[in-house]
Amino acid sequence: MNNKFWKGKKVLITGFEGFLGSNLTKALASSGAKIFGLDIKVRRKKTVLTKADYGKIAVIKGSVVNYKLVERIINKNKINLVFHLAAEAIVGKCHFNPLKTFSANIEGTWNILEACRNSKNIQSIIIASSDKAYGAHKNLPYKEDAPLQGNHPYDVSKSCADLIAYTYAHTYNLPVAITRCGNIYGPGDFNFSRLIPDAMRSLVLNKKLKIRSDGKFVRDYVYIDDIVAGYIRIAELLTRRKLFGEAFNLSDEKPVTVIKLLKEIGKFYPGAKKLNYKIINTARYEIKKQYLSSAKARRILGWKPSYSLREGLRKTGKWYAEYFNQA
Repeated sequence: MNNKFWKGKKVLITGFEGFLGSNLTKALASSGAKIFGLDIKVRRKKTVLTKADYGKIAVIKGSVVNYKLVERIINKNKINLVFHLAAEAIVGKCHFNPLKTFSANIEGTWNILEACRNSKNIQSIIIASSDKAYGAHKNLPYKEDAPLQGNHPYDVSKSCADLIAYTYAHTYNLPVAITRCGNIYGPGDFNFSRLIPDAMRSLVLNKKLKIRSDGKFVRDYVYIDDIVAGYIRIAELLTRRKLFGEAFNLSDEKPVTVIKLLKEIGKFYPGAKKLNYKIINTARYEIKKQYLSSAKARRILGWKPSYSLREGLRKTGKWYAEYFNQA
């Protein structure tokens, strides 16, 4: 991180108390930047943010769907950089409530972009997308120029938001870039519907883990610190290198099946416990194989993961073991 770049910058992070948001906020809290955190829930008990971290953040409760609120925050505080992470992100919830998903993920994105378009102080905007924006493709890994063809509510919401971001970059010359990441894991993920947190909890509580897929789904997994570093790197280079409208995949480029991942978790959890699981194979509306190429991020940003899957799982396992022992 270039502290000289961040010193004095006014940074808005939407969804700042979520998994990625809280880790990004924590990383930037001591950078010299003034952080404004927007979230629909604030001061949650389950977060990696400490009392000291909150002392460095201007906390704002609200939704990105509220355009007047978004506009007021950006204009009143003369925001320079925006990390737009707020979203309805749980695929199952998105399936059962598509209207809420489209409102949060599509309308919320255009609200951020429109408010930024009408501001004179904006220097960089990072839009958090997903590998699911690509939809299903036969040719893998996904590259950034692959068609955006999501089929289901969450996937489509990200495909649409990405195209809207492109529109604002190419029509209005707005300094916006898009990130699409592999499956992010690490400390601070309290969403136990996700595979890795659920597996860690099952190990601690000595319970059998239920696998919703057939165990053969293939994904890439990226440690949270590497993703945070990628976001910060994009923000630092976006305007200087005129990366307006560019998308960047962030991946470790080493996809694994669910079964192989579970074996790795068992090996590197403290005490090397055996993970018991049951394949229930009830997953619907999921893509069987999806993983990313990060060649563009390596070439243009100089970004690459610092953590192997084993190193990341070891650090993650240690954190969850400590968390559950204290709970």
